[in-house]
Amino acid sequence: MSTDREPTLTVKLLQLLLLSTYWGMQIWVTFISSFVMDNHLNRHTYGFIQSRLVPFYLHLGSACAFFNLTIYAVYHPSDMLDEREAFQIFIFFVSVTVAAVNAQWFGQMTSEIMADMHLIEQACGLGQDIGLSSNREAYAKLCETDVKYRHLSSRLWLYRLLSSLCNLCCIACNFYSLCYMAENLVTL
Repeated sequence: MSTDREPTLTVKLLQLLLLSTYWGMQIWVTFISSFVMDNHLNRHTYGFIQSRLVPFYLHLGSACAFFNLTIYAVYHPSDMLDEREAFQIFIFFVSVTVAAVNAQWFGQMTSEIMADMHLIEQACGLGQDIGLSSNREAYAKLCETDVKYRHLSSRLWLYRLLSSLCNLCCIACNFYSLCYMAENLVTL
């Protein structure tokens, strides 16, 4: 610990709760719920749930990352940091920054574009098929025939890619932070 004062049990518990909550949300939203919903819901229901769930997840994750950085920084003043502690602050800072950009921009744009695409799909009688990979021919044909839909589809692909990269970056940051905290445990 870099400061003369040791954090209280409450502060340590809060730090662990924030980090583990964010980690658990990341694993659940990224790897479990998406695959379950993809295989059991129609495209528009899946999109509707994602448009409500993901912004909440991204904003809550940003808050967890911010409070993790804040708590850690309070007990590790910059003039007393060793290299590993400085790197840990950097990891928390990256997580906060990337999570905030994802929540404020990429996630929001993805939801807005998806809603516009759903309106076009509904007008063409699409969107009730189960799974995102079913009936690809109909969606490819819609992309060929509707310029606006094609433009929205390419923008959606870009924003989903950027959002996914941000999410994976935050997962990597939290994994590093969990490893760092585990290394610094005195005992279980």
